[in-house]
Amino acid sequence: MIIGGSASQSLASQVAIELNDKLCSLETKKFPDGERYLRIKEDIPEDEKVIIVQSTGYPQDENMMELFFILDTLSDMNITDITVVSPYLGYSRQERRFKEVECISAKATARLIQTFGVKRLISVNLHEDSICELYDIPVDNLSAMPAIAEHIKETFEVKPVILAPDKGAQNFAKEIATILDTDYDYLEKVRLSPEVVETKTKNISVQDKSVVIIDDIISTGGTIVNAIEILKEQGAVSVDVFCVHPVLVNDAVLKINAAGAKSVQATNSLKSDVSVISLAKTIANHLKAL
Repeated sequence: MIIGGSASQSLASQVAIELNDKLCSLETKKFPDGERYLRIKEDIPEDEKVIIVQSTGYPQDENMMELFFILDTLSDMNITDITVVSPYLGYSRQERRFKEVECISAKATARLIQTFGVKRLISVNLHEDSICELYDIPVDNLSAMPAIAEHIKETFEVKPVILAPDKGAQNFAKEIATILDTDYDYLEKVRLSPEVVETKTKNISVQDKSVVIIDDIISTGGTIVNAIEILKEQGAVSVDVFCVHPVLVNDAVLKINAAGAKSVQATNSLKSDVSVISLAKTIANHLKAL
């Protein structure tokens, strides 16, 4: 039985089709004061395995609360075999304490999810692998790079150079480039003098080449805009931008396009106008293998 939360209903239906499983209906609404109402509209046998698909991106509080409402209702129905699939897991970007007495939001989220007896959590490209260690249940951190690589293969006539906007994202570029059998690189800052710092590709030239920038999360787009401008200056023929999680706040897509991007494309871990790559097969194949 697949339950799709409000934030991921389309993805949940795609996963249900891939698994040939039944999609459970929900009734949700918001009261005038902003509080939410939820009802599960199906009878679910107590021995049923239930998979909830619900990303908890913006508005994080609403989507997370809806997830907790679903979990609590299933608990009242005596459902004990519950897997949560949250491709974008909100409040998971701070997994450790940087200042004294800070809330470790990823740890607080882990405690809340486990309170409802969830057996397994599945997410996609968590901000840090160490987030998995905050849970006492199995946490599967899937990679969206094969799905993105397949999309690039199907839509690009010539293999592009895969580029990470910084060293931290180079593993994403490497994973996609390995699948496509193409070149990859990342941008690095090189200090030319005490006053001058230059940002350029680490190992290869992008002169007269098509480039794909890949990152896990794009929020404001500032890093990507900077990368596009540098690649254009270095002679790239075209620059397409891909990411896993399209947070995209403060007119990020507009700024990226204005900087000269040919396209901005992302997975459907979050709903957006650029969410053109489905994670349904990635998630379904993993669920089949469990």
